[in-house]
Amino acid sequence: MKRRDFLLALLALLALWQVLAWLVNQPILPDPWRVFGALIQETLSGDLPIHFLASLWRVVASTLLSILLAAPAGLVLGQSQRLNRLFTPIIYLLYPIPKVVFVPVLLLFFGIGDLSKILVIFLILFFQILVLVRDQAAALRPELILSVRSLGAGRRALFRFVYLPASLPGILTALRQSIGTAVAVLYVAELFATRVGLGYYIYFQGSTLLNYPAMYAGILAMSFLGLGLYFLVDGLERRLCRWQVR
Repeated sequence: MKRRDFLLALLALLALWQVLAWLVNQPILPDPWRVFGALIQETLSGDLPIHFLASLWRVVASTLLSILLAAPAGLVLGQSQRLNRLFTPIIYLLYPIPKVVFVPVLLLFFGIGDLSKILVIFLILFFQILVLVRDQAAALRPELILSVRSLGAGRRALFRFVYLPASLPGILTALRQSIGTAVAVLYVAELFATRVGLGYYIYFQGSTLLNYPAMYAGILAMSFLGLGLYFLVDGLERRLCRWQVR
């Protein structure tokens, strides 16, 4: 996306927000400039940075954990038809289940700390990455694999130089598709038994303190978190998958 198009879209959204604030004319929808003022104030003199860093840690930790476990598993399933036939029914049953329903269960088993919240996001990302990487690894042309094997490449070399590079686009696509869902689930997870995190901050400011500008400032902070991760994935794709970037 061109920078000019991004800025034009941002200006259009701000203009729409301002018009809606004028039409509603209620404290529950402050204008964008008041919210940006609250964002600056909460960042400089409030607790917003603490909540932002807590949420960032949970998303980054769950993302790294899901990549480290799901990508190799997907590559193995994509290479082995026998293992794929064995595990496909399990994946088929578990993949469509909304992972957010496991929040209370994970809280019971792992407590109210970061681990339960990280595991919720991990479950979402894990299956997304696993399925896409498996499908990409299984779709590799047989003649490509045979040509590499004819050069003396073993299973480890195939994994490193064929399957892994071919699966990188699938990993990054899965991350891009899952970022919005992961941040949304993070908000839900941080509503339960915690006092640190953007989800708790938004709920507390809006429902308890009725500080609506600060509430919207928290929403903006969570939006920046999602956008930052999305742009990070785009940057990684341009660097690691240059053959696909036009």
